[in-house]
Amino acid sequence: MLNHETGKGVFDSGTDPGFLDVLEKHPENSDRIKNMVSILQKGPISPYISWQHGRPAQVPELLSFHAPGNSFFLIIQISNSLVLNLLNRKVAILKPFRVLKFLLICFIGRKKIGYFFQSVASCLIFFIYVKIAEYIDELVEADKQGGKMICAGTFLNPGSWDAALLAAGTTLSAMKHILDGHGKLAYALVRPPGHHAQPKQADGYCFLNNAGLAVQLALDSGCKKVTVIDIDVHYGNGTAEGFYRTDKVLTVSLHMNHGSWGPSHPQNGSVGELGEGEGFGYNLNIPLPNGTGDRGYGYAMKKLVVPAVHKFEPDMIVFVVGQDSSAVSTFNSMIDHCQIVTML
Repeated sequence: MLNHETGKGVFDSGTDPGFLDVLEKHPENSDRIKNMVSILQKGPISPYISWQHGRPAQVPELLSFHAPGNSFFLIIQISNSLVLNLLNRKVAILKPFRVLKFLLICFIGRKKIGYFFQSVASCLIFFIYVKIAEYIDELVEADKQGGKMICAGTFLNPGSWDAALLAAGTTLSAMKHILDGHGKLAYALVRPPGHHAQPKQADGYCFLNNAGLAVQLALDSGCKKVTVIDIDVHYGNGTAEGFYRTDKVLTVSLHMNHGSWGPSHPQNGSVGELGEGEGFGYNLNIPLPNGTGDRGYGYAMKKLVVPAVHKFEPDMIVFVVGQDSSAVSTFNSMIDHCQIVTML
C-alpha cells in the first residue's frame, strides 16, 4: 500500500506551477499509514491488538460491488421467466416473434426452442455484464499503460492498482475474520481509501470501495441487514450510491456540509438524499458545520445515529473511519473516534 505514490504539487493537483521551492505532498499519501501503524504499535492499546496479514483482492471479487450483482441476477431471473412465458403463451408478444417461435418449433422442436431463447438471453446478459464491468477494465488498462489521472486529484500511478487490490482484499479479510467467528472487532488500515468510489466511478482519491465490498460479503455470507457508519470530513457518497436502492443496508454519513464537487461526485450529502425505491429511508445523511468537535459529533450520534441503528437492528456494523476528521489531520474537524465506537 505504501507503493501507491500520489505525487507532489499544489494540494492534490499534481501540478508544478514553476515558482514554488517546495511542492506539497498530495494529501492522500503514505505518511498517514506509517503514523497509524506507529500509533497502534506503540500506543496505549497496543497490548490488546493482534496483527493479521492482508491479501490482494481478486478481480472477480470486485464485481460484487463494482458491477451491481443484484441487478445481474435480476436480469437472469427476468430472462428465464420470459422464456417460460413465451413457451406457455402467458404473455402477449408481437406477431413477428410469434412467427419466429412457430418456425423454430417446426425446425428444432419445442424443447430446444427453450434452449435457444435462453442462449439469446445469456448473450444479452453477458453483454450487459461486460458493459457494467468496464469500470474495472478501465482501471486495469490504466495500470498497464503506466497510470493516469482517473478524475480530479485521483491519480492511478505505477503501484497504485496493486495497492488498491491489497486494500480491498485486506478489508475483505477483516470482514471474513469476523464472519468466521475469530473476533467481534476487526480494523483494516488500508490505502488508497474507498468510500468515494461508486460502482462505476472513481472519486476523491478512491478507486475501489473497500467498505462496500465488505458489506456485500457480509450480505452474501448470510447477514440479513448491515449498517454502514461513515465518519469523515467528506460525504461517503460512493458507499451510499452502491446501496441507495436497497433496504438491506442502512448507510449513515456524518460529514462537513460541502455539497457536490463535480462530475465524479454528483451527490451533495444533504438530508434530502434518503435513498430510492426499496432503499427509500435507508440513507441517513448528517451534514455538520465546519469545525464540529467531540460534543457535536456525540450529540449527533446520541440523537440521530444510535436510535436509527437500534431501529434497523443490523446483523453487522461497518465503520468507515476517515482520518481527515481526527485531531491530527490538516482539516479543521476534531473528533474522538473511540468515543463514537463506544457509544454504539
